[in-house]
Amino acid sequence: MPNPTRTTYTPDQLMAGDFPVIKEAAVIATGQQLVRGAVLGKITAGGEYLLSASAAVDGSQAPAVILDEDVDTTAGALPAPVLLTGEVSGAELTLGAGHTLASVKAALRPLSLFVR
Repeated sequence: MPNPTRTTYTPDQLMAGDFPVIKEAAVIATGQQLVRGAVLGKITAGGEYLLSASAAVDGSQAPAVILDEDVDTTAGALPAPVLLTGEVSGAELTLGAGHTLASVKAALRPLSLFVR
């Protein structure tokens, strides 16, 4: 009888509560390597998403969604799932330049994205 293979289960660390989760596919702008939990802003012209940086002037400075899957757009823009609502762990978020956990929390709360 062969030995069974043991695996380790790592529970989802991004989600932090039971608030209803709504996801949607969004186009992630080219030139980025992002991990799940990245806080994204929407570019006003074109509607693609970038890692939100507070000094941006293209609309992406306002946190709008949270990336729900790693994505590499170095070869071109790609669709990826994003969280529109839910409760997430602040320790699992990737913040762009100039953002703090407090600033992101305040911006996402009216959108029904709650950061713990």
